[in-house]
Order: sequence, then structure tokens, then C-alpha cells
Amino acid sequence: MLPGELTNDIIKRLNVIKGQIEGITRMLNDDKDPEKISIQFKAADQALQKAHFLLLDEVFRKSLALSLVEVMNACPGNCADAQKIELLKEQFPIFHDHELARKMKEISSISNRLAKHNQESQENQKKSQK
Repeated sequence: MLPGELTNDIIKRLNVIKGQIEGITRMLNDDKDPEKISIQFKAADQALQKAHFLLLDEVFRKSLALSLVEVMNACPGNCADAQKIELLKEQFPIFHDHELARKMKEISSISNRLAKHNQESQENQKKSQK
């Protein structure tokens, strides 16, 4: 559902954060300076928040846009979901971050219905040509 070229940066960031958390664990086990541990916690927390923001704003939003374009191209304007697709297209710029995952599922569902419909249409055309 999420293109790899969009998730690579997030995965790299999460691996860095994982290393930071492992470092904090070592610092705790080694009874290091509490102030340094606190600083590392804050750094890891900020990095995780930034990765989450990028996931929502970059990855989810771009994935949704790509999927929306695909369903718009698959629906010539007279498909069963044409009105829903048009509404999603109009609302896209104002989607809140917390709505993106749900909207991605909606688009995916529409895409699956369109693919099935288009496949059935092609099969029916082949049958009628015989």
C-alpha cells in the first residue's frame, strides 16, 4: 500500500532512533549521568515525533495522492464511485493528518472495485465479440 521509495527515509530514521534507544538502555545499565540520559531521551523523542510527522505529511499524503490519481484514471467519470472520487479529489488539500490512513483505505477499496469492474467489463467485451 505504501511505495518503498516513500518509506525508505522513514525506515532509516527509525533505525537511527532504534540505535538511540539502545544507547539509552546501555546508559541506564551502566549507571551513566542522569542528565545525559535525559538529554538522549529528549533527542529520541524529538526524532520519533519528526519521523511520525514525515510519515503522515510526506508518505501518507503522497501515497494518497498517487492512489487518487490512479482511481481517477481508472474511472472514466461514469463508474459507480465517480462521485466519491470527485469528493475525495476536492477534499484532498484539506485532509487532516489523522484522516489520511482512513482515506488511504477508502481509495484502496475504490481501486479494488474499479479493477474488478474493469476486468469484468473486458471479459464481457471478449465474450460479446465471439
